[in-house]
Amino acid sequence: MKTKTNKNNKKEGLLNRPEQLNTANSARLNYAKRAMYRSLDTEKLLELLRFEAPKFFELAEVVGKWVWIQFERKQPHQVTRVLSQLGFHWNKTRQTWQHPCGVECDKASPVDPRRKYGSYFPANAKAA
Repeated sequence: MKTKTNKNNKKEGLLNRPEQLNTANSARLNYAKRAMYRSLDTEKLLELLRFEAPKFFELAEVVGKWVWIQFERKQPHQVTRVLSQLGFHWNKTRQTWQHPCGVECDKASPVDPRRKYGSYFPANAKAA
């Protein structure tokens, strides 16, 4: 689609793809920092969440050695960017943000990991 230019020589209408991506909101991830966060063990990640992202800590569920965060609805891009920067990835099958806590797996388990490894919410455990 062509864009129109107004008197001040500014574009109006739909923007092309590079112009859409060049917004102030699209901050790039620091992949070195993300890799460092992905290698954190469970306890260190929970400490990071407790102090740096307390709202995520309240939602965090430890499943085996992994940390999962689930939301009832789709989250804004700013939230997903922070989760991604912290080393989480989206699991489409389980509809959850997952952090491997330094434990990488080659394939998904056909069994629900909660039943296989157990799970708990650390925010509830600390309150008790």
